[in-house]
Amino acid sequence: MPQPVQWFPGHMARTRRLLKESLPLVDAVVELRDARAPESSRNPELGELIGQKPRIVLLNKCDLADADATRRWLAFLCTQPGSAALAVDCRSGRGLQGFMPLVRETLAPVLRRNRERGMPGRPLRLMAVGIPNVGKSSFINRIAGSARARVADRPGVTRHNQWYAVGAAGGVPIELLDTPGVLWPKFDDPAVGEKLAFLGGVKDETFDAETLALRLLETLREGYSDRLAQRYGLAEPGPAWQLLEGVARRRGMLLPGGAPDTERAAAALLDDLRGGRLGKITLDKI
Repeated sequence: MPQPVQWFPGHMARTRRLLKESLPLVDAVVELRDARAPESSRNPELGELIGQKPRIVLLNKCDLADADATRRWLAFLCTQPGSAALAVDCRSGRGLQGFMPLVRETLAPVLRRNRERGMPGRPLRLMAVGIPNVGKSSFINRIAGSARARVADRPGVTRHNQWYAVGAAGGVPIELLDTPGVLWPKFDDPAVGEKLAFLGGVKDETFDAETLALRLLETLREGYSDRLAQRYGLAEPGPAWQLLEGVARRRGMLLPGGAPDTERAAAALLDDLRGGRLGKITLDKI
């Protein structure tokens, strides 16, 4: 049976402290989540940390997620007190045209208060937060109009807090604080850690690739078996180990003697999911 995953590097403890110290400086928090796992990519400590600050949730990588599931998640998130939500793809810019209007709408009370205090031009300050590899730097680069933040397709690239000027909402400048990706001390639900690992949000060394691929196949078999048939020709939803061997054989990944190379097949399966080659998939249900 899967065990809770312990994964709390020292820089994440520092990040949590920096985040808490920086919160008084901002008017709202922009939380990025992976649209393919809107619940699993949520930091459960964040609500307690940000308190009553308004929150804008961006479901990033929506181009890789099941569109119907994304609509349901947006409807749900918008019912949460103090929260607004938007589906985006930060690499292509899809959906981001709605970000500034959403900021203006969400922070209308702050804008009104600043006008009443004689500070109508005071910048709105936002903080971008999220778990590693969820796309914060890509978001900042896209919203700022230039590659101002480092971006890489692996977790743990941003290590220090950085401020960026990212335009204006209603003529009022917006400043955005980027923070390193923050995970919680452990995944009490092993399925959460597995889903993040499926998507590359947890370093690959944390899990055995073949075991992870088997768990992914079990997950896909339940809700997306048609994708396995389309991609690999696996028409019969059999046991996960049999499916993984089928992937190896269909891809010509064989060991000397003709046995299926399930290690290579596991890596190929995970790459296919992360690259969207299995189609639009959402792992979390409401």
